[in-house]
Amino acid sequence: MLEGSAISAFCGGLAVMIAAGIQMDEAVFMLADEHEESQFKTICQKMYVELAEGNTLSDAMESTNSFPEYAVAMVRAGEQAGRIEQVLQRLDVYYEEEERTFAKLRSSVSYPAALLGIMSIILVFAVSFILPVFLDVYENLTGTLTAGSFSSMSISIIIGWVALVITLVSTLAVGGLTLLSRTENGRLRVMGVFEKLPFTRGCMYQLALARFTAALSTYISSGVDTEEAMRTAATFVTNDVLAAKVKAAYESMINTSHPLSLAQAIAENDVFEPLYARMLTVGLETGSSDEMLSRLSQIFFEDALDRIDQLIDRIEPLFAAFLTITVGATLIAVMLPLIGIMRSIG
Repeated sequence: MLEGSAISAFCGGLAVMIAAGIQMDEAVFMLADEHEESQFKTICQKMYVELAEGNTLSDAMESTNSFPEYAVAMVRAGEQAGRIEQVLQRLDVYYEEEERTFAKLRSSVSYPAALLGIMSIILVFAVSFILPVFLDVYENLTGTLTAGSFSSMSISIIIGWVALVITLVSTLAVGGLTLLSRTENGRLRVMGVFEKLPFTRGCMYQLALARFTAALSTYISSGVDTEEAMRTAATFVTNDVLAAKVKAAYESMINTSHPLSLAQAIAENDVFEPLYARMLTVGLETGSSDEMLSRLSQIFFEDALDRIDQLIDRIEPLFAAFLTITVGATLIAVMLPLIGIMRSIG
């Protein structure tokens, strides 16, 4: 699977060449020719062969198994609507911003993750080597541990192990999320995790809403009726909360006793906020629903990015606080036996 930056480069470069009047197969060949030997070049060469045989761009993309299902489906809908250039431009922006967001997330957590790893090593050394040495010192000083010394030693060992376990778990979690966010499939898993966390649930919902709205806009602009467009666009929704709302909206549209329009179904099932639902209603009344949906998709996407940026800005202080607590626990674990030794000497 190609990385987000590569997908963005592919879609953006192809859109520019198509706008310049270059045929699709020739444009893909030129993209391959611009790069040295790499996965990107190999994929473009395979696609060129498919296009030269008369296949569509979406079929060529699908045959490589290197593009996300969402990107392939959007290109296919753009081909049907005769708006392939606009769809490619939209995908270029989407994957560029997605890659920028995850790159910022990785850079924000990589340094704290490295510090957590170092703290884990220090705690392993303290629990495995330093604290047993203190235990031997107690025994040499007193011959047997006094009640007070034993209490200090027990507390020290407990603090050391608790700090070690918490630090190791945090290190593995942060490192795992960082590695997963480097691939498209991994990002979907990371997003699935973030959708369940209370402090990231809102931005993940907005991101899923932007993808759904963009798909809905593309299908409607391709001439698909609103019910079919709603059903197909719903297949790209991975957010559980949004999926439930979209399903309810679709069912209200196909209700035989009292069917609702697209705007009514979205408004009554709280898929969009009331303001945006009214904007969609205006778009439907003026015959520009696809353009309005496209505009709303951009609004939702920008809102999601703003929320993610705000979340990332809060990550570093949280990590700093966590590291401060970990360092404090390490110092306490080491100092308590020293205090016990001083008491034994006194």
